[in-house]
Amino acid sequence: MEVAILGATGLVGQSFVRLLENHPWFDVKYLIASQRSKGRKFRELATWEVSEEIGEMRIESLEEFDGNVDLVFSALPSSIAGNVEEKLAEKIPVFSNASSHRYEGDVPILVPEVNGEHLSLVEAQREKRGWEGFIVTNPNCSTAILVISLKALSKFGIQRVNVVTMQAISGAGFSGLSAMQIFDNVIPYIEKEEWKVENESRKILGKLENNKITPASFEISVITTRVPVSHGHTEAVFVELEEDPTVEELKKSFESFDPLGSLKLPSYAKPLLYKEIPQPKFHRDFGGGMTVTFGRMEKIEEGKFKYITLGHNLIRGAAGGSILNAELAHVCGIL
Repeated sequence: MEVAILGATGLVGQSFVRLLENHPWFDVKYLIASQRSKGRKFRELATWEVSEEIGEMRIESLEEFDGNVDLVFSALPSSIAGNVEEKLAEKIPVFSNASSHRYEGDVPILVPEVNGEHLSLVEAQREKRGWEGFIVTNPNCSTAILVISLKALSKFGIQRVNVVTMQAISGAGFSGLSAMQIFDNVIPYIEKEEWKVENESRKILGKLENNKITPASFEISVITTRVPVSHGHTEAVFVELEEDPTVEELKKSFESFDPLGSLKLPSYAKPLLYKEIPQPKFHRDFGGGMTVTFGRMEKIEEGKFKYITLGHNLIRGAAGGSILNAELAHVCGIL
């Protein structure tokens, strides 16, 4: 299947390019970016060593892109993604990393291991909007990492979740933070991030009935921070459960969590891996960046637990997650 990558020169866009370079199902036909990058070879803009074929590809402008592909991966900024993605979705599927459409009732925020059944919502979306294509979004990077662990323990009944994130610099994009802002510092505020994690988590873990998602009912409170780490978001999670499992039972539910292993999706990796003391420098690249690491799991009191989880923000939390969404759609016959 031929694909285009929108916003191909940004951090997430370049992650899409790298992950799709040798993909067995998806062939990159167009690299799309802003007018100022038009005509330049991708190797001139890439921050990593690219292959000859990809490196020689010329950037095409968003304004001139006609959508002549089988599907699109969008790494566009949310400020411009909305209208562009809707126009393309009239004809072709769009898998978006932007937040523009995440909170619309007929658009799934998809994490295949967590809520793959929500993918069926695209048929209602097509019918409602009169589109041949559709839009599927992936969540905020911190949300993606969090909900995988929450899904693994959801069988014990989630009542309350409190989270503190320690998010990598790369999550802010190329121009998000200067070196001087983050050096020797922690920035305990990321605009709109806490609202996103709280609301996206409930939607993702919600129940789909009659083409409508009812958000999960658990309480959730989040504090997000930016820390001087290049890649990999770390999260301190506190959960209150309806049941009172042992730490070993909880750990076992994480380690045995493998809902899509039988599908053999190209980008799929074991979702959760235990490490006693998870650290982004050493653990963010497990599973090609798709595996979420967890550890420091402790019982606070009856039904209350705490643990650390971390994942690669540009792969599991962005480009890799979106590619996995498209792979699931492909095996489900939606593409």
